[in-house]
Amino acid sequence: MSRSEDKIEKSSRSIGKPILLSLIGFLVYSLCFLPVILLGRVVLYFMAFNTLWHFFLLPFIMYIGIILLIVSILLISGIIIKLFNIIYEPGIYQYGYNDKNSFRWMIICSLYTPCRKILEIIPMGKLKNVYCSLLGMKIGTNTLVGGAIKDPCVTEFGDNVTMGEYAVIYGHIHNYGKRTIEIKRVKIGNNCIIGAGSIIMPGAVMQEKSILAAGALVIQDQLLEKGKMYGGIPAKEIIKKPK
Repeated sequence: MSRSEDKIEKSSRSIGKPILLSLIGFLVYSLCFLPVILLGRVVLYFMAFNTLWHFFLLPFIMYIGIILLIVSILLISGIIIKLFNIIYEPGIYQYGYNDKNSFRWMIICSLYTPCRKILEIIPMGKLKNVYCSLLGMKIGTNTLVGGAIKDPCVTEFGDNVTMGEYAVIYGHIHNYGKRTIEIKRVKIGNNCIIGAGSIIMPGAVMQEKSILAAGALVIQDQLLEKGKMYGGIPAKEIIKKPK
C-alpha cells in the first residue's frame, strides 16, 4: 500500500469513529423517548382536552412523563452498555479514536455523563445503584452510592459503604501533553465512610472500616488503612489525642 493510500485510509478511520460515536448517542437517546411517546399516545386516547379538568390534570401528566423519561434514559442506556459489554480496562492508552479502550471510554462518557448529571440533580435512590451496576460497578449490600462516580466500571464498593453528597471518585486522568489517558481501579472496602465533598483519585484503596473526612483529597494510589480516619489535602491520618 502506498503512503497516499495509507493516509486516505487513516483519515477515513478518523472521520468514521466520531460519526459512529455521534450515531450511537443518537440511537440510544432516541430509544429512550419511546416510552414517553407511548404514554402520550395513551393519554390522547383517553383525553381529548376538551374539558377544564383535563387541563388541570396536564401538569401531573407532564410530571409523570418527565420521571418516565429519566428512568428510561437510565435503564435503556445502562442495558445497552451491559448488553454490548462496553467496558474499558485499567492501563495507559493513547487518547484518540483509534485506540480501542479510549474509544470505549468515549462511548461510555457520551452515554453516561448526561445520566450522571441527572442523578446529581435528582436523587433516584436504589435506581442509581442498579444503573451503576449495569455499567460494571461492583456494589455491595446496604451501600449508599452518593456523589459522583466518574468511572463506574473500574470502581468497587463493598458492603455497608456510605458515600456523602458532592463526593467525587475518579478512575481516570488525562495527560494532554502526551495525549494519553490513564485508567486505574478504585476499591472501597466494607463499612467505609466517604465524607461529603471529598475527592478520591485513581488507584486509591480504602480498606475495611476506614473513614474519609468531608472535603478531603485522596491522591493517586493512596492506601487508607483499615479502621483509620483520614482528612485534609492530601488526606492524612487523623490521630485522636487522648483525653
